[in-house]
Amino acid sequence: MDDLFKLALEEENISVQNEILQNVKDLRKEVKKNEIKCFLANEADSLDCYVEIHAGAGGTESQDWADMLRRMYLKWSDKKNFKSNFISEHKGDEAGIKSATIKIYGDYAFGWLKKESGIHRLVRISPFDSGARRHTSFASVWVYPVVNENISIQILEKDLRVDTYRSSGAGGQHVNTTDSAVRITHLPSRIVVQCQNERSQHKNKETCMNMLKARLYDYEIKKREKENQNFESSKSEIGWGHQIRSYILQPYRLVKDNRTNFESTSPEKVLDGEIDDFLEQSLYKN
Repeated sequence: MDDLFKLALEEENISVQNEILQNVKDLRKEVKKNEIKCFLANEADSLDCYVEIHAGAGGTESQDWADMLRRMYLKWSDKKNFKSNFISEHKGDEAGIKSATIKIYGDYAFGWLKKESGIHRLVRISPFDSGARRHTSFASVWVYPVVNENISIQILEKDLRVDTYRSSGAGGQHVNTTDSAVRITHLPSRIVVQCQNERSQHKNKETCMNMLKARLYDYEIKKREKENQNFESSKSEIGWGHQIRSYILQPYRLVKDNRTNFESTSPEKVLDGEIDDFLEQSLYKN
Protein backbone atom coordinates (compact mmCIF):
# COMPACT_ATOMS: atom_id res chain seq x y z
CA MET A 1 0.00 0.00 0.00
CA ASP A 2 2.93 2.31 0.75
CA ASP A 3 4.37 1.78 -2.74
CA LEU A 4 0.99 2.32 -4.34
CA PHE A 5 0.53 5.58 -2.46
CA LYS A 6 3.98 6.81 -3.54
CA LEU A 7 3.11 5.95 -7.13
CA ALA A 8 -0.19 7.79 -6.87
CA LEU A 9 1.66 10.84 -5.53
CA GLU A 10 4.12 10.77 -8.42
CA GLU A 11 1.30 10.49 -10.95
CA GLU A 12 -0.82 13.03 -9.04
CA ASN A 13 -3.71 10.57 -9.04
CA ILE A 14 -6.01 12.16 -6.45
CA SER A 15 -8.72 9.47 -6.58
CA VAL A 16 -6.24 6.68 -5.80
CA GLN A 17 -4.68 8.76 -3.01
CA ASN A 18 -8.10 9.35 -1.43
CA GLU A 19 -9.00 5.66 -1.75
CA ILE A 20 -5.78 4.60 0.00
CA LEU A 21 -6.26 7.14 2.78
CA GLN A 22 -9.82 5.91 3.32
CA ASN A 23 -8.58 2.30 3.44
CA VAL A 24 -6.05 3.30 6.10
CA LYS A 25 -8.78 5.00 8.15
CA ASP A 26 -11.01 1.93 7.88
CA LEU A 27 -8.12 -0.32 8.90
CA ARG A 28 -7.39 1.84 11.94
CA LYS A 29 -11.05 1.64 12.98
CA GLU A 30 -11.00 -2.14 12.65
CA VAL A 31 -7.78 -2.39 14.66
CA LYS A 32 -9.29 -0.20 17.38
CA LYS A 33 -12.43 -2.36 17.53
CA ASN A 34 -10.35 -5.51 17.96
CA GLU A 35 -8.17 -3.78 20.54
CA ILE A 36 -11.22 -2.79 22.61
CA LYS A 37 -12.58 -6.34 22.42
CA CYS A 38 -9.45 -7.48 24.26
CA PHE A 39 -10.63 -5.36 27.20
CA LEU A 40 -14.15 -6.84 27.05
CA ALA A 41 -13.18 -10.41 27.82
CA ASN A 42 -14.71 -10.85 31.29
CA GLU A 43 -17.52 -13.37 31.66
CA ALA A 44 -20.28 -10.76 32.04
CA ASP A 45 -19.03 -8.17 29.54
CA SER A 46 -21.10 -9.45 26.62
CA LEU A 47 -24.39 -9.20 28.54
CA ASP A 48 -27.13 -6.58 28.47
CA CYS A 49 -27.23 -4.28 31.48
CA TYR A 50 -29.34 -2.32 33.92
CA VAL A 51 -28.46 1.32 34.61
CA GLU A 52 -29.71 2.65 37.93
CA ILE A 53 -29.56 6.39 38.64
CA HIS A 54 -30.18 8.17 41.96
CA ALA A 55 -30.24 11.90 42.65
CA GLY A 56 -28.04 13.13 45.47
CA ALA A 57 -28.89 15.69 48.13
CA GLY A 58 -29.92 19.04 46.76
CA GLY A 59 -33.55 18.69 45.79
CA THR A 60 -34.60 19.89 42.35
CA GLU A 61 -31.04 20.61 41.20
CA SER A 62 -29.81 17.05 41.76
CA GLN A 63 -33.05 15.54 40.49
CA ASP A 64 -32.72 17.46 37.23
CA TRP A 65 -29.08 16.32 36.98
CA ALA A 66 -30.13 12.69 37.46
CA ASP A 67 -32.59 13.11 34.58
CA MET A 68 -29.83 14.60 32.39
CA LEU A 69 -27.64 11.56 33.09
CA ARG A 70 -30.46 9.20 32.17
CA ARG A 71 -30.93 11.06 28.90
CA MET A 72 -27.16 10.83 28.25
CA TYR A 73 -27.15 7.04 28.55
CA LEU A 74 -30.30 6.69 26.45
CA LYS A 75 -28.73 8.88 23.74
CA TRP A 76 -25.54 6.79 23.89
CA SER A 77 -27.63 3.65 23.53
CA ASP A 78 -29.36 5.09 20.46
CA LYS A 79 -26.03 6.03 18.86
CA LYS A 80 -24.85 2.42 19.36
CA ASN A 81 -28.10 1.14 17.79
CA PHE A 82 -28.83 -0.59 21.09
CA LYS A 83 -32.35 -0.95 22.46
CA SER A 84 -33.46 0.36 25.84
CA ASN A 85 -36.57 0.32 27.97
CA PHE A 86 -37.92 1.83 31.16
CA ILE A 87 -37.98 -0.32 34.31
CA SER A 88 -38.86 2.13 37.07
CA GLU A 89 -38.98 5.86 37.76
CA HIS A 90 -39.65 8.12 40.72
CA LYS A 91 -40.18 11.66 39.55
CA GLY A 92 -38.77 14.70 41.30
CA ASP A 93 -40.98 17.08 43.25
CA GLU A 94 -40.65 19.91 40.70
CA ALA A 95 -38.47 18.54 37.89
CA GLY A 96 -36.21 15.63 37.01
CA ILE A 97 -36.16 12.28 38.80
CA LYS A 98 -35.34 11.05 42.28
CA SER A 99 -34.36 7.67 40.87
CA ALA A 100 -34.78 5.58 37.73
CA THR A 101 -33.71 2.26 36.26
CA ILE A 102 -33.35 1.54 32.55
CA LYS A 103 -32.42 -1.65 30.75
CA ILE A 104 -30.07 -1.51 27.76
CA TYR A 105 -29.90 -4.35 25.24
CA GLY A 106 -26.87 -4.63 22.97
CA ASP A 107 -23.62 -6.47 22.30
CA TYR A 108 -21.26 -5.90 25.23
CA ALA A 109 -23.59 -3.30 26.77
CA PHE A 110 -22.42 -4.17 30.28
CA GLY A 111 -18.78 -4.31 29.23
CA TRP A 112 -19.01 -0.82 27.78
CA LEU A 113 -20.83 0.74 30.73
CA LYS A 114 -19.50 -1.19 33.73
CA LYS A 115 -17.01 1.53 34.67
CA GLU A 116 -19.75 4.18 34.78
CA SER A 117 -20.75 3.07 38.28
CA GLY A 118 -20.00 5.85 40.74
CA ILE A 119 -20.80 9.46 41.55
CA HIS A 120 -21.18 12.04 38.74
CA ARG A 121 -20.81 15.74 39.58
CA LEU A 122 -22.33 18.71 37.72
CA VAL A 123 -21.36 22.39 38.07
CA ARG A 124 -23.56 24.95 36.32
CA ILE A 125 -25.61 28.10 36.65
CA SER A 126 -28.88 26.78 38.02
CA PRO A 127 -31.95 27.25 35.80
CA PHE A 128 -34.00 26.94 39.00
CA ASP A 129 -32.21 29.75 40.86
CA SER A 130 -33.70 33.21 40.30
CA GLY A 131 -30.36 34.68 41.40
CA ALA A 132 -28.54 32.80 38.60
CA ARG A 133 -25.98 31.42 41.03
CA ARG A 134 -23.62 28.53 40.37
CA HIS A 135 -24.64 25.18 41.86
CA THR A 136 -22.90 21.84 42.30
CA SER A 137 -25.07 18.73 42.01
CA PHE A 138 -24.41 15.02 42.45
CA ALA A 139 -26.05 11.84 41.20
CA SER A 140 -25.03 8.20 41.41
CA VAL A 141 -24.97 5.69 38.58
CA TRP A 142 -24.85 1.92 39.19
CA VAL A 143 -24.50 -0.51 36.29
CA TYR A 144 -24.96 -4.27 36.58
CA PRO A 145 -25.38 -7.09 34.03
CA VAL A 146 -28.59 -8.81 32.99
CA VAL A 147 -27.86 -12.43 33.91
CA ASN A 148 -29.00 -15.16 31.53
CA GLU A 149 -30.61 -18.51 32.29
CA ASN A 150 -27.25 -20.30 32.23
CA ILE A 151 -26.16 -18.49 35.40
CA SER A 152 -27.55 -20.01 38.59
CA ILE A 153 -28.23 -17.64 41.49
CA GLN A 154 -29.81 -19.12 44.63
CA ILE A 155 -32.32 -16.82 46.34
CA LEU A 156 -34.19 -18.01 49.44
CA GLU A 157 -37.79 -16.85 49.95
CA LYS A 158 -37.12 -16.18 53.66
CA ASP A 159 -34.45 -13.65 52.65
CA LEU A 160 -36.93 -11.47 50.73
CA ARG A 161 -39.29 -8.67 51.70
CA VAL A 162 -41.81 -7.90 48.95
CA ASP A 163 -43.73 -4.60 48.97
CA THR A 164 -46.32 -3.37 46.48
CA TYR A 165 -47.25 0.24 45.76
CA ARG A 166 -48.92 2.39 43.14
CA SER A 167 -46.96 3.43 40.08
CA SER A 168 -45.85 7.07 39.98
CA GLY A 169 -44.20 7.21 36.55
CA ALA A 170 -45.00 5.92 33.09
CA GLY A 171 -47.89 3.56 32.63
CA GLY A 172 -50.74 5.42 30.95
CA GLN A 173 -54.23 5.08 32.41
CA HIS A 174 -53.06 2.35 34.78
CA VAL A 175 -50.97 4.75 36.88
CA ASN A 176 -52.19 5.16 40.48
CA THR A 177 -55.17 2.83 40.03
CA THR A 178 -53.78 -0.40 41.53
CA ASP A 179 -50.80 -1.47 43.59
CA SER A 180 -49.06 -3.05 40.59
CA ALA A 181 -45.55 -1.71 41.24
CA VAL A 182 -43.26 -4.07 43.17
CA ARG A 183 -40.25 -3.49 45.42
CA ILE A 184 -38.14 -6.42 46.65
CA THR A 185 -35.54 -6.13 49.41
CA HIS A 186 -32.92 -8.86 49.73
CA LEU A 187 -32.37 -8.78 53.49
CA PRO A 188 -28.87 -10.36 53.76
CA SER A 189 -27.30 -8.01 51.20
CA ARG A 190 -29.74 -5.09 51.69
CA ILE A 191 -30.07 -4.84 47.91
CA VAL A 192 -33.35 -3.22 46.82
CA VAL A 193 -34.89 -3.55 43.35
CA GLN A 194 -38.17 -2.19 42.03
CA CYS A 195 -40.24 -2.28 38.85
CA GLN A 196 -43.37 -0.48 37.71
CA ASN A 197 -43.30 -0.66 33.92
CA GLU A 198 -45.84 -3.49 33.56
CA ARG A 199 -49.57 -3.37 34.33
CA SER A 200 -49.37 -6.78 35.95
CA GLN A 201 -48.03 -7.07 39.49
CA HIS A 202 -46.94 -10.61 38.62
CA LYS A 203 -44.86 -9.40 35.66
CA ASN A 204 -43.33 -6.60 37.72
CA LYS A 205 -42.36 -9.11 40.41
CA GLU A 206 -40.80 -11.36 37.76
CA THR A 207 -38.76 -8.43 36.43
CA CYS A 208 -37.71 -7.56 40.00
CA MET A 209 -36.49 -11.10 40.59
CA ASN A 210 -34.43 -10.96 37.39
CA MET A 211 -32.96 -7.63 38.48
CA LEU A 212 -32.18 -9.04 41.93
CA LYS A 213 -30.36 -11.99 40.37
CA ALA A 214 -28.38 -9.54 38.26
CA ARG A 215 -27.49 -7.40 41.28
CA LEU A 216 -26.39 -10.41 43.33
CA TYR A 217 -24.35 -11.76 40.42
CA ASP A 218 -22.65 -8.40 39.93
CA TYR A 219 -21.99 -8.18 43.66
CA GLU A 220 -20.27 -11.57 43.66
CA ILE A 221 -18.18 -10.65 40.61
CA LYS A 222 -16.95 -7.48 42.29
CA LYS A 223 -16.21 -9.37 45.49
CA ARG A 224 -14.16 -11.96 43.60
CA GLU A 225 -12.27 -9.27 41.76
CA LYS A 226 -11.74 -7.35 45.01
CA GLU A 227 -13.22 -4.26 43.41
CA ASN A 228 -16.00 -3.70 45.91
CA GLN A 229 -14.00 -2.91 49.06
CA ASN A 230 -15.76 0.45 49.41
CA PHE A 231 -18.73 -0.31 47.15
CA GLU A 232 -21.52 -0.02 49.71
CA SER A 233 -19.83 2.77 51.66
CA SER A 234 -19.44 4.86 48.48
CA LYS A 235 -23.14 4.37 47.72
CA SER A 236 -24.11 5.75 51.11
CA GLU A 237 -22.94 9.28 50.35
CA ILE A 238 -23.62 10.90 46.99
CA GLY A 239 -21.42 13.95 47.36
CA TRP A 240 -17.98 15.46 47.65
CA GLY A 241 -14.91 13.24 47.49
CA HIS A 242 -16.57 10.30 45.75
CA GLN A 243 -17.12 11.55 42.21
CA ILE A 244 -15.64 9.62 39.29
CA ARG A 245 -16.38 12.34 36.73
CA SER A 246 -17.08 16.08 36.77
CA TYR A 247 -19.19 17.90 34.19
CA ILE A 248 -18.46 21.63 34.43
CA LEU A 249 -20.65 24.05 32.46
CA GLN A 250 -19.68 27.21 34.40
CA PRO A 251 -17.38 29.17 34.72
CA TYR A 252 -15.67 27.15 31.95
CA ARG A 253 -16.71 24.12 29.91
CA LEU A 254 -15.03 20.82 30.69
CA VAL A 255 -15.81 17.18 31.40
CA LYS A 256 -13.05 15.39 33.29
CA ASP A 257 -12.80 11.77 34.42
CA ASN A 258 -11.03 11.70 37.77
CA ARG A 259 -9.81 8.11 37.31
CA THR A 260 -8.17 8.42 33.88
CA ASN A 261 -7.70 12.23 33.73
CA PHE A 262 -9.28 12.12 30.27
CA GLU A 263 -10.96 15.44 29.39
CA SER A 264 -13.40 16.89 26.88
CA THR A 265 -14.08 20.59 26.30
CA SER A 266 -17.45 19.82 24.67
CA PRO A 267 -19.79 18.94 27.57
CA GLU A 268 -22.84 19.46 25.35
CA LYS A 269 -21.69 16.60 23.10
CA VAL A 270 -20.92 14.38 26.10
CA LEU A 271 -24.36 15.02 27.60
CA ASP A 272 -25.83 14.23 24.19
CA GLY A 273 -24.45 10.70 24.45
CA GLU A 274 -20.97 11.01 22.92
CA ILE A 275 -19.19 9.22 25.78
CA ASP A 276 -17.29 6.50 23.88
CA ASP A 277 -13.92 8.20 24.43
CA PHE A 278 -14.50 8.21 28.20
CA LEU A 279 -15.66 4.59 28.14
CA GLU A 280 -12.63 3.48 26.14
CA GLN A 281 -10.20 5.25 28.45
CA SER A 282 -11.83 3.56 31.44
CA LEU A 283 -11.45 0.16 29.76
CA TYR A 284 -7.78 0.80 28.99
CA LYS A 285 -7.26 1.81 32.63
CA ASN A 286 -8.70 -1.51 33.83
